[in-house]
Amino acid sequence: MNIYDIAKLAGVSIATVSRVVNDSPRVSEKTKQKVRAVMEENNYTPNVFARGLGLDSMKTIGIVCPDVSDAYMASAVSFLEHRLREYDYDCILYCSGNEQKKKEKALELVMKKRIDALVLVGSTYAGEGEKGDSVDYIINAAEKIPVFLINGKLEGENVYSVYSTDEVAAYDAVSGLIESGRRRILFLSDSHSFSANRKLEGYERALREHGLPVLGELKLYAKNQVHYVRDILLARRALVFDAVFATDDGMAVGAVKYAHARGMEIPKDLAVIGYNNSELSVCCEPELTTVDNTGEKLCNITVDNMMKVLKGEEVPREVPVKCVLVKRCTTDF
Repeated sequence: MNIYDIAKLAGVSIATVSRVVNDSPRVSEKTKQKVRAVMEENNYTPNVFARGLGLDSMKTIGIVCPDVSDAYMASAVSFLEHRLREYDYDCILYCSGNEQKKKEKALELVMKKRIDALVLVGSTYAGEGEKGDSVDYIINAAEKIPVFLINGKLEGENVYSVYSTDEVAAYDAVSGLIESGRRRILFLSDSHSFSANRKLEGYERALREHGLPVLGELKLYAKNQVHYVRDILLARRALVFDAVFATDDGMAVGAVKYAHARGMEIPKDLAVIGYNNSELSVCCEPELTTVDNTGEKLCNITVDNMMKVLKGEEVPREVPVKCVLVKRCTTDF
């Protein structure tokens, strides 16, 4: 028996059960009596989550990401750890990889620790992709403690999602390329994750709404490595394109290096847009136009909302955050 069961039996939200446990004045006496009766009938003893920031809390948050060597993941973990310390919380980090079994194992291990909440960094945990990964292991974890997704969206009781509006950002970026005269825009991606799929939707919508065909030959999936992207583009001499929209800055820099190798002038002959506004975007020449998905803002919202949930307060289940196009020297619009 857990807080999820008590809330269901009492016909109230998990946050209401937490408020009852903490004797919050925000809950009516009638509701308190109903919830307490259900707790007594089922011999329920409030756990760390139900007590929120009470004395039983270990003040520790579990963080799981696919790979901390990834620049986006590393910065997100850094932002989270910094903000959690401001609330006097520690964190435990596990790297899960992207395979289903490894993700499930990572959650199994971190859930064995006495954590107050769980943060999943990255859209791989949203369950989308080529294999249609199951999210049951996340839903099960949320029955015990609150679960927060960063840059992924997942519906479920006690699950909270904060994500970038990638579809809109991709649409706006690709529309800018089209309106500046580009007609054959290459979509470069390294995955079929929730985030990558939203970017693809924005790319395709921009093409359709501007009267351009959506061509399979202009969708290229490759490893997110600068030289690998450069070389695979060089090997495809028959592939004609006048612009590139990449789902990561690393892939976009690979496209820039391809242009240099071909003796092409950027942005005259080839316009390039990356994603994430990472250090790579200012390390290449010319500096890269890129979409800033405001990773720090996502992390700040996640931590602030987490603290509210642990206090028994209501927060939105989903928080979409607008991206920003940072125009530099690889575009001319």
